[in-house]
Amino acid sequence: MGQDGYRAEDIDTSRPHPARIYDYLLGGKDNYEVDAQAGERLAAAAPEVRIGLRANRAFLRRAVRHVVGSGVRQILDIGTGLPTSPNVHEIAQEVAPDVRVAYVDNDPIVKAHGDALLSRSGSTSIVLADLRDPQAVVDHPDVRRVIDLDEPVALLLVAVVHFLTDAEQPGQVVATLRDALPAGSFLVLSHATGDFADRSEAQAVYNKATATLNLRTRAEVERFFDGFELLEPGLAQVPFWRPDGPPPARSDEIGFYGGVARKTG
Repeated sequence: MGQDGYRAEDIDTSRPHPARIYDYLLGGKDNYEVDAQAGERLAAAAPEVRIGLRANRAFLRRAVRHVVGSGVRQILDIGTGLPTSPNVHEIAQEVAPDVRVAYVDNDPIVKAHGDALLSRSGSTSIVLADLRDPQAVVDHPDVRRVIDLDEPVALLLVAVVHFLTDAEQPGQVVATLRDALPAGSFLVLSHATGDFADRSEAQAVYNKATATLNLRTRAEVERFFDGFELLEPGLAQVPFWRPDGPPPARSDEIGFYGGVARKTG
């Protein structure tokens, strides 16, 4: 049994998992045949998906550099997925070597790979927990070992909230996390949308996965930032959030919104 209470036989490899599909589409090796098959079906249904995932990772890099450059020295990354270099702590520590990062994911395979890769310096932790229970995330001892909730935190919810159904009250989930953060904290969030193309076939790929894909409109995604002040340029397709180079081809088709916001009170 693992230290978080799971056994190897509890890991479900019979159904695709979003983190492993994501890994496959980014060219990673930490996935199974069911994930690869789902990834190929997703790419057939949404031909821009690989471009979109790379653009989402690039948004993450720019956003992390911004929040660390603004003075934040601790990051809570929920729904981190399988390690993809450069990882969040690598990006952040290039800007400020003293940044601490707590990674959270609900896939034991992600936890196992994270444990193998992360340093034992005390500046990082990898936690097996679920976004659907946000209070348990912020109360987890391995989160609190790294994250001091009396000091500003950058909360990363990158390409994860769209795996919560409306019945799972994603707005309340984000609000619970927001309320745990002190003033001066940041929210970095990206979310899939069907605003730019009909992506019902892409959604259907996830119907047999461990989590469904729930596309939301710009207005619906923007509501997740309630209680924060969005930084310029506001909520944007991820290639257009403070780009540091020419946007990739087909950027106008990319169905990911991203934004960074600050909690002022």
